[in-house]
Amino acid sequence: MVSHAHQGTTSSALTRLSVNAASLLGVPRADYGHLLGAAAEHLDDDLCRMPTATSNRIAELATAHVPWTELSLLLTRQSAIGTFGVWDYLITSAPTPLEGIRDAAAHLALVADTGTDTLRVTEDGGQVTISHVNRADLAHEAACAVRGYALGLCRQRLSEAARRRLVPVRVAVAAEAPRRHDALAGLYGTRAIDFETPVSSVTFLASDLMAPTPHAQPGLSAVLRRHAEQTLATAIPLHDWLDLFRTALASADDGSGPSLAGVARRMAVSTRTLQRRLDEHGTTWNGELDRLRRDLVTRLLDTTDLGMDAIASRSGYADARALRRAVRRWYGTTPAALRSAARG
Repeated sequence: MVSHAHQGTTSSALTRLSVNAASLLGVPRADYGHLLGAAAEHLDDDLCRMPTATSNRIAELATAHVPWTELSLLLTRQSAIGTFGVWDYLITSAPTPLEGIRDAAAHLALVADTGTDTLRVTEDGGQVTISHVNRADLAHEAACAVRGYALGLCRQRLSEAARRRLVPVRVAVAAEAPRRHDALAGLYGTRAIDFETPVSSVTFLASDLMAPTPHAQPGLSAVLRRHAEQTLATAIPLHDWLDLFRTALASADDGSGPSLAGVARRMAVSTRTLQRRLDEHGTTWNGELDRLRRDLVTRLLDTTDLGMDAIASRSGYADARALRRAVRRWYGTTPAALRSAARG
């Protein structure tokens, strides 16, 4: 399920792809390493969702080095199957490529920011058109690269599903016509490309997408759809500095509870600077630690049958009595009543 919290963010996999492409093109890391979500500990965390602005800025830096058409080709070539985790396998494991791309369109939020990008699949007689809508200006080079890449990725995944090279009937890209589009011709397998269209799209023969996927397994698509929904539900959107702090806090527990010094080291700042930034965001170290414990206690009460002593120990309280006092302060009730209410 897509929540408003996910909008304005993209998957860490998409940001990693942008970073890898920028590195291959010689973009200095100093130009983007300071961006929110660009730290290695967030890039390498598949649960983190990065600000869309971070990926956009990296793409802008890349298009300063090569034409957008070449960036589209590079991004596609770097997108081996599995790059986007379960989203890729929704396409390649469905009973037919058409069913797979429909699942992928429905779960686009796993990869992209659905506040700015959408994917639609329409059938018209003997043809199927996959449309990618991106709301940026046609003259925005980075957006043009994303549009060109989105169509190339769809064609690549559908070909992987069909286990043969699919050639589109036609391609349309919502971008100003480039001087040369050899890179796109190679990407799409055709030179029949229209530019400056309202929406980017790639059209295939329906017979190409409705043929059975050679390696499909009964019931697998349903499993993958459930996994996709769980993945999105557990994702951690990073919108601002406080989000970054909270992910660092949640991952800094060494068994004895997170420490101020330990979290400061993770964020590469002094403890004094960390406390000042928390104050700027209207919170405190103790307040954030209390919030972390509250979330952990609530989750353990809701999802486990652990006793109160065990929950107290796992959440950093001395005993069940201290745990009960904390729950009373947070919710005005007892842990047992809270657990009972959560389970209906």
